[in-house]
Amino acid sequence: MKIYELIAPCHFGLEAVLKREITDLGYNVTQVEDGRVTFAGDMEAICRANIFLRSAERILLKAGSFRAETYEELFQGTRGICWEEFIPREGKFWVAKAASVKSKLFSPSDIQSVMKKAMVERLGKAYHVTWFQESGASFPVRVFLMKDQVTVALDTTGDSLHKRGYRKLAAKAPIAENLAAALIMLTPWKGDRILVDPFCGSGTIPIEAALMAANIAPGMNRHFTGEGWRNLIPEGEWREAVGEAKEMANLDVATDIQGYDIDENVIAAAKENARLAGVERLIHFQKRDVAQLSHRKKYGFIITNPPYGERMEEKENLPGLYRALGDRVKALDSWSLYLVTAYGQAESALGLKAAKNRKVYNGMLKAYFYQFPGPKPPKREAGYEI
Repeated sequence: MKIYELIAPCHFGLEAVLKREITDLGYNVTQVEDGRVTFAGDMEAICRANIFLRSAERILLKAGSFRAETYEELFQGTRGICWEEFIPREGKFWVAKAASVKSKLFSPSDIQSVMKKAMVERLGKAYHVTWFQESGASFPVRVFLMKDQVTVALDTTGDSLHKRGYRKLAAKAPIAENLAAALIMLTPWKGDRILVDPFCGSGTIPIEAALMAANIAPGMNRHFTGEGWRNLIPEGEWREAVGEAKEMANLDVATDIQGYDIDENVIAAAKENARLAGVERLIHFQKRDVAQLSHRKKYGFIITNPPYGERMEEKENLPGLYRALGDRVKALDSWSLYLVTAYGQAESALGLKAAKNRKVYNGMLKAYFYQFPGPKPPKREAGYEI
């Protein structure tokens, strides 16, 4: 089967996590850039990457690249791509998104318009038509200009991969599912370890942890744009990838994953989301204030996304909130704390000094992932690795 260049965008700062995921899936990473990882793969790889990758935003099939400083060069470069190899005569095609950084061409709407005209001209000549009904499968195109270098790709995913399908009910300022998964993967936590999120909101971090513990592929129960591309991807490829995911899932695992929040309505939403994800048995949700955080066992993990103080009235409460968390962490003296926040005084309020922090972006919001690893468990507690 033909090998293509596949591009997987991700949250800025989490490229290394995605690179490791792609390598673990068995594919060769060819390039790592800010916010995206490129790898080589066939049509089977498109299916498996969409279904199995936890930290990616989407999977793009690279159609071509060229340099363009003028709209004429953009038109000619786009027309030069062999679109007929990807898009059938009845296919619906459009430039869904255009992004430009440090390039002479920067208007998304103009870029989209010029490229659409070029695609119509190319495909019209290939199929000997002057008008397209576009009644078939969707072939959305995404283009990215960086320093006048144009990268053009077809979007195989559709709705972003962070939309697993389980989060029907959301609390305010929820963390994206793929970001939550990537942050968990940045810690040494494993499915047989204790995990507590004292600010669980709609339950995203505990649910993503439970999916990992049960080895449930994040895209197993959703659909993708590429499923309609029968001219490129045989239907059986998608079925085999889903079948592989189902065989790997194991809901009989023993877990100790807990989520707390002070709002009982939020806890109800988290429970419903966990049910929709199929992992409600693996998580214990409870209404509880962070000041009541405790656990009888040692060597657990707190992985959380506490409030940032986006509203003025919330900012006043932040020092006390973080201080309460810091006090509980000190009481749980063998535990590890990992938290993502945009609150600039986090360490000071916690009364803790992070071993390291990592800049990440939650959408356009710059945040930091603070890491406070605890001591390693004694060797007699076999199976616990930090």
